[in-house]
Amino acid sequence: MPEVATNCYHCGEPCEEVEVHLEDKTFCCEGCKTVFEILNDNGMCRYYDLDENAGISLKGKAQEEYAFLDDPDVREKIIDFSDTHRTKVTFFIPQIHCASCIWLLENLYKLSPGVIASTVNFVKKEAYITFSEEEISLRQVVELLASIGYAPAINLSNLDQEDKPIVDRSFYYKLGIAGFAFGNIMLLSFPEYLGLDQGTDAYFVRVFGYLNILLALPVVFYSGRDYLQSAWLGLRQRMLNIDVPISIGILTLFGRSVFEILTHTGAGYLDSLAGLVFFLLIGKWFQQRTYHNLSFERDYKSYFPIAAHRKEAGEVRSITLDKLEAGDIILVKHRELIPADSILLKGEAEVDYSFVTGESEPVRKRTGEKIYAGGRQMGGAIELSLTRRVSQSYLTELWNDDAFTKRRESRTSALADRVGKVFTVTILLV
Repeated sequence: MPEVATNCYHCGEPCEEVEVHLEDKTFCCEGCKTVFEILNDNGMCRYYDLDENAGISLKGKAQEEYAFLDDPDVREKIIDFSDTHRTKVTFFIPQIHCASCIWLLENLYKLSPGVIASTVNFVKKEAYITFSEEEISLRQVVELLASIGYAPAINLSNLDQEDKPIVDRSFYYKLGIAGFAFGNIMLLSFPEYLGLDQGTDAYFVRVFGYLNILLALPVVFYSGRDYLQSAWLGLRQRMLNIDVPISIGILTLFGRSVFEILTHTGAGYLDSLAGLVFFLLIGKWFQQRTYHNLSFERDYKSYFPIAAHRKEAGEVRSITLDKLEAGDIILVKHRELIPADSILLKGEAEVDYSFVTGESEPVRKRTGEKIYAGGRQMGGAIELSLTRRVSQSYLTELWNDDAFTKRRESRTSALADRVGKVFTVTILLV
């Protein structure tokens, strides 16, 4: 009978080549065994009760170097808040996948007394950690996460992150005014809802009708201004966009309602008008939040790491990419990215250019040959001499090329315009 492979107690992967034993448990590598020992020593083995084999495999993973996190400039750009007592930081951790991950990450304080609290956003795969820098540094927090298999994804874009609001503040004003008017117009429309007689209760009907007109004015000309402007600009350019029928509906409802109220022939439809604008803005708010979370707009900084290993006077030091210059000699280890165009000085390079070219087959390079940025070294450690800065490499220039961006955007815009035009004409005809 064929021999049945033993699965790792921590991560659940088959122990094919090496089996590491501890008491009655079997692990696929020393890394998984070490994580189990950390959890066991701190009384946190309930982690395995929540989801069997919930751990992250550490097999074949080299010890990460996070010396660049000791750089004050890097630290200031990564942390969210800091004072004399506590520091808060947010990390994106792609390994989060189950309830056990959440439980372990929210119990980090049991692994290190310097961690004050930690919470996890499962949807975004983000961990919000509060710690005391008197007891543990930012680098040590990251090393702690890496030691238990949850190394955060820290890339070059983290250094340029800004706290940009998801939605402009003025948008909330428009939404608030539309909601306020919607509720109050419905309240003031109770004579019509209750079927009051226009003859005996004419005074209340007229007063409430005039008040509804006053409440509807900011809804149309402030809250709904974006739709009106978009429709007008489209018509000036002889284009029918989706905002044209929306604007026609808003103006028609408003005009018909004002006419009925002033001529005392009806109560109008101002409640429907305010509700239309209010719910349109709510939909727009959800759309903007969704686009923000999906992060469509990325550049090369989202792909590159923060730091590289530069050789200085025979020593290898971790340095941020923005400080690398042409002529620097860097060390690139197994599965690390090549940050800039360079010349191979030492070692055997097997470069995976799948991100750049789409080809998954590694390309072999010899000493003295040029290696372009964006490739991933799949062999052993190599030494490279940079020929350009990171921001001047071929990959970054291609990514930032206006012609490339315009072609990509023009194809998408052209399709959206064609579909939108047909849809708008159909709506208007109906």
